[in-house]
Amino acid sequence: MLGPLLLSIQNMGEICQSDTIYQRLFSELKQSTRASEQNCRDVAQRLTEEAIRICTESRRIQASGEVETWAMTLAQHRLQQCLHYYRLGSRQAPVELHSTLSAIVYRYITPPQVQSSYQARLELIRDFLQGFYVETLSAFRKEAQLPATYRPQTIVELAEYLAFTERYGKRRIPLSRGRSQQLVILRAQTFSQQQPKETFVDLDQAAEGSSQDSDQTWNDSAMQQVRNAMAAESSEPELDSLRQTVVEELIAYLEEHNQQDCADYFALRLQDLPTREIEEILGLTPRQRDYLQQRFKYHLLRFALGHRWELVHQWLEADLEKDLGLTPRQWQLLQEQLSGEQAHLLRLKQEGLSEQEISQTLNCKVTQVQKRWFKVLELSWEIRNQSVSGAGASSDE
Repeated sequence: MLGPLLLSIQNMGEICQSDTIYQRLFSELKQSTRASEQNCRDVAQRLTEEAIRICTESRRIQASGEVETWAMTLAQHRLQQCLHYYRLGSRQAPVELHSTLSAIVYRYITPPQVQSSYQARLELIRDFLQGFYVETLSAFRKEAQLPATYRPQTIVELAEYLAFTERYGKRRIPLSRGRSQQLVILRAQTFSQQQPKETFVDLDQAAEGSSQDSDQTWNDSAMQQVRNAMAAESSEPELDSLRQTVVEELIAYLEEHNQQDCADYFALRLQDLPTREIEEILGLTPRQRDYLQQRFKYHLLRFALGHRWELVHQWLEADLEKDLGLTPRQWQLLQEQLSGEQAHLLRLKQEGLSEQEISQTLNCKVTQVQKRWFKVLELSWEIRNQSVSGAGASSDE
């Protein structure tokens, strides 16, 4: 009788511990995001279950005598990873993950016998990661016990999936002689070995659906999912149009301010060219290129927070209707740091008053209104960027 009783007490303890973790994660998600309550509950539940499962399956954690501490630490770590990608937004977050994984696999993705250009290697990495994302989505569904049709629909769900993908790729896989390697590197090595010599997978061909290589790494079903994802990326013409407008107006702004070299630098950056190639094209030394980059950043800031702040913030989904892209906690922090004059200016902006009307209300010049508003926007960006950079990640189990 004692055995079942002890087991029952242990199960009750795990339930209480799980509920404590869940409540803490749910509360922080609700406070730090703009997601719905049900959305926060679902994500908090999945993160809690993952942390509890790891602690249950890990012999080292079980033997440590600090299972509860480990479970809370792992859950908090996963939450912070999720919030990190959430704060980056639906467009920048995937770019950030892609950059992280690309840096990990860069040296492993090209077979030694292949002499490839920098751009060709980037295309091959992009090709490989498209397949890896399909694999991670399948693994996420399985581990989170989600239906086979599940796809992230909200920003917080996307952030949860991206954080899982990063952890999944960095998992250490045991090898012989006590060695281990990250999963994404093993996948990259296998992918490279399967590529024909001096041949690269054409992403355009993949998007069109043709597959002549019988040794294709992905199966037909996975290939279809990749094509769907690629099509989905270009299915938002309004966002694409808005982005193009921002690009065109920024270039025009730079040219109007006699910053043609900054405009040229920006145009090259849009092509994802490496730094060394930009230096060669513009005929600059590393020091000169660094100076040009700093000058470009200065004018970019003036454009984004002053000249066309409404256009830029609309494109970033950070306009006034969305509290400048801040979470409830960040918005409250902004309110606390504003002076009385700045808070009044913010309220007038929210009411939709023009700069001329605001200048009359505040009894000041329009240029003074613009300068004060620049400071408010600058503070909001600082708060948002501090939250992004402050979400440091500890090592995973």
